[in-house]
Amino acid sequence: MEPQEVTFDDVAEAAENLQDEGKRVSIEAVSEILGNAPLSEIQTHLAEWRAVHAGPVEMPRVEVPQAVAAALESWVKQYAKDAGAGSRAALAQAESELDAMAVSGAQLEAARAELAEEVAALTAARDDAQALAAERAELIDRLNAELRNARQIATDALVSKAKDQLAIDGKDLQLADLRAQIERNVAASAAESDRRLAAEMELVGAVTARDSFEAEVRELRAQLQSCFNERRSAAGVKS
Repeated sequence: MEPQEVTFDDVAEAAENLQDEGKRVSIEAVSEILGNAPLSEIQTHLAEWRAVHAGPVEMPRVEVPQAVAAALESWVKQYAKDAGAGSRAALAQAESELDAMAVSGAQLEAARAELAEEVAALTAARDDAQALAAERAELIDRLNAELRNARQIATDALVSKAKDQLAIDGKDLQLADLRAQIERNVAASAAESDRRLAAEMELVGAVTARDSFEAEVRELRAQLQSCFNERRSAAGVKS
């Protein structure tokens, strides 16, 4: 609830009502009457009211007989003393209330300073957390970029390897065709050699024809082995 504004007249009326009822006039009593009002404003207005209603009593000047004057002076002094006691008591009460308010103000100031330190600490912790979050976000972005790059490199490597494998497979087919062709040529050459050999054996002799045939077969086999060696070398380089 927001504190309500209080005026001097409000405080004066409350103080006079308390005084009329024979009750002690204090900040607490006035505050109970006025409700939710700032204690500092009540104290200020109450001090003004007390200054007005508790002023010093002037000594009256009278022309009376000496004995009466002495008795009257004694009575006036006692009256002034009694009247001043109320003012001194009011002043002492006001000073006591001011001291209490000063202590309360010091406590509030200490609490405010403590809260300010807590706010500063929380603000620093928040700034540190935001900085850490920014660093982690930057790290995540960098790792994601590196992961995408690594995936691209792996994909390119797989594609290149697949192309190389297709090239090797194509060479294998070519070598298989060449081998079949060589084997067919060898078979044909063997058949032809056999026919030639038969003829040569009839003309020249069996030994000379057989040596010639074996030399030709060795040459064809050497050619076949050379083709296989080239194929293995090509497969090893691609791997």
